[in-house]
Amino acid sequence: MTSLICVVLILCTASITVAQSDYLPVVLWHGMGDSCCNPSTMGRIKNLIQEQHNGTYVVSIMIGNSIIADEESSFLGNANDQVAFVCEKLQADPELSGGYHAIGFSQGGQFLRAVAQRCPSPPMVNFATLGSQHQGVFGFPTCDNFTEPFCEDLRLVLSQGAYLPGLQNHVIQAQYWHDPLDEAGYRQGNIFLPDINQENTINESYKQNLLALENLILVLFLQDITVIPRESSWFGFYKPGQDIELQTLQESVLYTEDRLGLKALDEAGKLHFLTSDGGHMHYTDEWFIENILPYLT
Repeated sequence: MTSLICVVLILCTASITVAQSDYLPVVLWHGMGDSCCNPSTMGRIKNLIQEQHNGTYVVSIMIGNSIIADEESSFLGNANDQVAFVCEKLQADPELSGGYHAIGFSQGGQFLRAVAQRCPSPPMVNFATLGSQHQGVFGFPTCDNFTEPFCEDLRLVLSQGAYLPGLQNHVIQAQYWHDPLDEAGYRQGNIFLPDINQENTINESYKQNLLALENLILVLFLQDITVIPRESSWFGFYKPGQDIELQTLQESVLYTEDRLGLKALDEAGKLHFLTSDGGHMHYTDEWFIENILPYLT
């Protein structure tokens, strides 16, 4: 009888170990004005993932030495320096050595994409972005250019200073400001986004590192008026030279020339376009469990 109990205990323990090993660690990067450990945002998502996935290891990225510093870093700093800092932290974490899944929230999405492209070790396996600005933004949040004429003037005023070195090196949002009326100025003056989108020079390692993903999941919020245009979350943007007519990712040079590997991912069934019927970063736990968690297995 004792032997039978021992066998049962061994089998149960083995079964629990296997179940837990099914879930890779998860890395989160928050958006503008948020922090790593806000209990209603990143804290809630961390708890949700751990509840659903047997307490899997979750890293919520913090820039700086405190939660306050982390929140400030979402407005002030150099995105390239922040990405390099995060790369070092992930490489130094032994829990991530076997690979990890990643979720980027709003601007955290394009920053984690830079991590995927620039830092292939440890390997990112599945990667989801929610309401991110992959082609940048051209518009002040909530300022609808079609119903409020002054929003166009505001766009033009912001563009006057967005690419000045002082702002580019210190204001995070300027580093993904994309002026379609001045594509040359954008490519020359923006220190971050043109690089990760292969718009000046082609870095073959960026493409190969992104192609190593098993899945890339892009979430667009259908009522988003914070990300302008909201289609940036799917790599869509204004056609060059104007700021009214949009083009999809599939119509862009980024896709047709497959500069980043997105076309190859798409054709392989690894690029997924999801929507959530709400405003920017407005989604329920149930939606997250149904739409995002299946990719984190």
